Amino acid sequence: MKRAISILALIFFCAVGSGQVNSDSFGGQENQTVQKIKVFPNPATNVVNILGLTNSAKADILISDVYGNALLKHQWHIKNNAINIPIATLEPGIYMVTIISPEQKVQTRFYKK
Repeated sequence: MKRAISILALIFFCAVGSGQVNSDSFGGQENQTVQKIKVFPNPATNVVNILGLTNSAKADILISDVYGNALLKHQWHIKNNAINIPIATLEPGIYMVTIISPEQKVQTRFYKK
């Protein structure tokens, strides 16, 4: 049963898309652009990599579940337009990653198997 739910969740996740949005204004209406963000591996096991970000000296990284509950929060530098986030402690499921820095606000999803 758990496997069937996981498969259905993965199908839903793939059908909906990855929802990568960058908004320069935190109101979300002005200067909204779509960034080409790559999340891999997806599904992930221990680490999720996110490429296509803007380098930043200080970025808040928030991982939340599908219900919006914050599970992990980190503050890191974004170097080489990429970040690697350890996720070994998360249970299998679908998660949302929010990256907020002075240069960007990005949200994307990944699946942990």
